[in-house]
Parts: sequence; C-alpha cells; structure tokens
Amino acid sequence: MHRSGFVNIVGNPNVGKSTLMNALVGERLSIITSKAQTTRHRIMGIVNGEDFQIVYSDTPGVLKPNYKLQEQMLEFSQGALVDADVLLYVTDVQDTPDKNAEFLKKVKAIAASTKQQTKVFLLINKIDLTTPETLDNLVAYWQKELPEATIFPLSAKERFGIDQLFAAIKEALPECPPFFPKDQLTDKSSRFFVNEIIREKILLCYDKEIPYSTEVEVDSFKEVERREQRVESRKSKVESPTSNTMIRIQATIYVERESQKGIIIGHQGAALKKVGMLARKDIEAFFDKPVFLELFVKVDKDWRSNVGRLKHYGYDLS
Repeated sequence: MHRSGFVNIVGNPNVGKSTLMNALVGERLSIITSKAQTTRHRIMGIVNGEDFQIVYSDTPGVLKPNYKLQEQMLEFSQGALVDADVLLYVTDVQDTPDKNAEFLKKVKAIAASTKQQTKVFLLINKIDLTTPETLDNLVAYWQKELPEATIFPLSAKERFGIDQLFAAIKEALPECPPFFPKDQLTDKSSRFFVNEIIREKILLCYDKEIPYSTEVEVDSFKEVERREQRVESRKSKVESPTSNTMIRIQATIYVERESQKGIIIGHQGAALKKVGMLARKDIEAFFDKPVFLELFVKVDKDWRSNVGRLKHYGYDLS
C-alpha cells in the first residue's frame, strides 16, 4: 500500500508556518524572519518514503490586501484550501484567534464538510513560550471553534511534537501512487531559492517599508569550472575540495523609488555588501558549492501594483 497526498499549511502571519514547513520537510526551503509577509509564494516541499509521498505547501500569511502583490499572496492562501488532502491551520500562543475571521470561516466549513474529504489539523505553535494553564485554555477554545479538527500543540522551532504530527499526517493520506518522482524535493527552480535567500537577507538587514518594496531577480546563474574562476573562488568561505565547479550568480534587487535605492546600497555600498555576504554564505550552504555573487540595484516604479510587472516576477495573476 502506498499513500500520497497534498498537505497545505495556512494561517495568519508570523505564526511559524515556514518554520513548520522546514521542520516537516527536513530542508530549509522557506525563508524565515520575524517580520510579517516574509513568504510571498506558495512553496512546495516533497517528502518521500518507501510507501509514501507527502507534498507540503507553505503559503503566505492571511491578510487584507492593500495592493496587487498582497492580492496574489491571499490567492495563494485561499487556493490552498481547495486542493488539500490534509489542511494544517497554524495558530500560536500569541495569535489573535478571531483575526481574519472570513478565512477561518472557510477553514471551519472544510472541517465540517462531508463532501470535500479534507482532514483539518489545528496546530497551536510556539508552546515553549507559554504556560500549561494558558495552553489548556487555548486547546479548549479551539476545540469549541473547530470541533471537527484534530488539535496538535507543538513547537516547530524546538521540534517538539513534530514527529507525532508527521505520523498523523502520513496516516491521514489517501492510498495513491506518488505524484512526483521519488527523488524530487520541490517544484521550484534553483533561481527561485537564490531569490528567496537574497530577499530574506534584505528582510533581516532593513527596517520599515524597505523590505516590502523590494523584489529580487536572478539575471545569470552559471556553474563554471573552478580553475576558470580562481580569483573569485578565493572569496568563498566554503571548503569544497571534492567540487571542481562553482556557481557564478548575478542578481538585481528592484525597489519602487530612487530614495529606496540609496538605502539598499548604503554609504559607500556597505549595506549592499552586507546583504551579499550573508546571502552568499547561505547560497553556498544550500547548493554545497562555492559561490561568486554579484548584486545590482535598480528602480522599478510601483511594481507591487503593476500586474504586468508582477507576472514578470513570477506571480500568476489571472
């Protein structure tokens, strides 16, 4: 008997959906920061075993959209309600339960439906940050709000409760052959993960509106012989004696206004250099190869509200 299915992760911003995704997949596919709206895309991670295949999807946090980009992010989250075999609705011990009530209403309808055949798991994350009494109150609240859902208190960051959740997910999958080749980890390209790693460092290094006004695009991604890149390879911190190749990447950071361009670059280029250094280290770890990374900054005015530009950056607006 072989089990396969789609397990979609949804919930409000900053409840730990991406941390959970990475813990369940065992790979760092989703970027993680303390800022809301870190995840912009629906990111797939595939876990394979001899008798199962679990296709996870991490989605953006549910929010009320203020511009076209956020409308697309909400579409990703709402779309995840439709095609799930198992729906993981993530909250945490600090979350406001009735926030985004309309979205939660849809989750309740799925849990109560006898037609859709989607199992709903309610995950209370970050239990390491609360007391047993508060946790008991939260469990009681959610048992009343979502009586058809199975509740899992856990800490994705500390990996507490992850093994029990994984076992329950596997048991809940329908009997089905695999949807993807058994050696496939994700549906995203190498360039996508380079984009995400650079964008994560922007979120970590800049404040206020700057990170949300940026988009990253990989202009060039080439694997080259290391002997042809001796000068660049000296800049790499990765020890890779068995690798005869390195990756040369050129990427552009787009901002909406000229003033933002100056902030991204910083005095004498110091801010951009820091982003590049941090991103390069993580890209090298991700691909397990030395990397030479060049970053550029350009203005793409009001790209977040421009349908054509959003499509160019990979957001599938219909």
